[in-house]
Amino acid sequence: MLHTSILRVAPLTGETTWSFLCRVAASYGMAPGALLPWWEQTNGCPRHAGGEPRADAEVLLNRAGQQMLARLSGADGGSLARALPTWPLGPAAFEDRAEGERPLLRWQTGSAAWGPVAFGCRLCTARRTGAGVCVMRYAQRWERVCVRHGRWALDADADQLLEHLDLRGIPDVAVAQRRWLGVARHAARAGTDPGEVFGLAYAVVARWWEGAYGWEREEIWPRRLHQVAGGNAGIDLERWRVVGRDAVTFPEVVAVADALLDPAMAQLVWADSGGMRPRPHGADGVFCRRLGERVGRPWLGPLIAVDYGGPLIAWMGTVVRLRRYPQKRPGSDTGFEENLWGVRQEHQPPTMAAGLRVLAREKRMPGSGTNWRAAVPAEQRFVITNLLGEAEEQLQQLHGAQVGTTAEVARSMLEGLSHGTDLLDQVLLRVMVAAVNAGVPLEEVARWARLSADEAAEVLGTYQEAEGP
Repeated sequence: MLHTSILRVAPLTGETTWSFLCRVAASYGMAPGALLPWWEQTNGCPRHAGGEPRADAEVLLNRAGQQMLARLSGADGGSLARALPTWPLGPAAFEDRAEGERPLLRWQTGSAAWGPVAFGCRLCTARRTGAGVCVMRYAQRWERVCVRHGRWALDADADQLLEHLDLRGIPDVAVAQRRWLGVARHAARAGTDPGEVFGLAYAVVARWWEGAYGWEREEIWPRRLHQVAGGNAGIDLERWRVVGRDAVTFPEVVAVADALLDPAMAQLVWADSGGMRPRPHGADGVFCRRLGERVGRPWLGPLIAVDYGGPLIAWMGTVVRLRRYPQKRPGSDTGFEENLWGVRQEHQPPTMAAGLRVLAREKRMPGSGTNWRAAVPAEQRFVITNLLGEAEEQLQQLHGAQVGTTAEVARSMLEGLSHGTDLLDQVLLRVMVAAVNAGVPLEEVARWARLSADEAAEVLGTYQEAEGP
């Protein structure tokens, strides 16, 4: 029988149970694997594709298993239940089998099962425990800034070794962290989940981040990105754009969240839409201009106003619909069209892990269109995406248009269809150009576009003449 430990290892708030077990093993001068035989494992440790154990691994323990870890650590069950988010969930995971008195352990991927897992600040850990060891904790993206030590905690689910980004040269991020506390309180007072508000703002700004290549006047993000990269991202710029995105854009995410909660900003959306007398959404809207000003970019409004198909335009549409049709108020069974803070799946930003996997695949399969993202510059992809979104928006406006006099309906539909067709023609042409420039044979491009090779060559030649050298 195992007696109570003479050591005492205190759990840290939000820590994964596996991280705590690793620290207990370290307190005995042992590797974590040396402690695992005390438990019967019901499955295997989660690993990356290359075979390395995942840093965001998590373990669930049955009651006997929890008692075992409590004895080894010298911590009482109450403190473990309060500090470790998955601790109370352990016993329920073993209800399908007769436990007896055997300590059982079941592996899971923490970030997939329970929420984002991030690396803890080693300096904070050393300050609290006396040992500067690696700690994993559950942390949302508004909980990543260590203001005391100027660090941004990175996701632990990616197959990479970097634990944090140095924020000491970017005071804006720490300021935004403090500002977020007020924004969260504002959301709560308004009866809105702060996490949902952050999620929408995060999706909006992540969309901007993808299109920022085309922002000739953008200076803030490049400066911050090079700073977190150690001074200069150099030839590894694409990787740093993936790794540094959340930290670099955090101040703008908080500013956008604050703006979206502001009733005065929602009123501007309503006014721009024409209120009860609808008018087309244009690039000169006051709301987008004010939003650009609130993120420190007075020139940004016209660019984001025409980013059709993105989460910001979707939110603006919901604001208008909820005012125009007040009976469609948000509720527990509300679909995304009526949920002011819902983010559609296609608008969810890719995680750092997903972005790094894409970059790794592109390095393995470079050249002539093997991977669209590798072959087509980001600014060209952004233009294509915008044109598609604008065409989609244009065609959606025709739904329900067959009401009115014959002349009014015909004019409205024909003008809308003509404009939508022009936009799709532009998309077709730009995709053809991108494909040919990436090395796809002209004959294949022509066949897919339902053109002859001569017609495709003529179209591309006309485009190149219009664009100039």
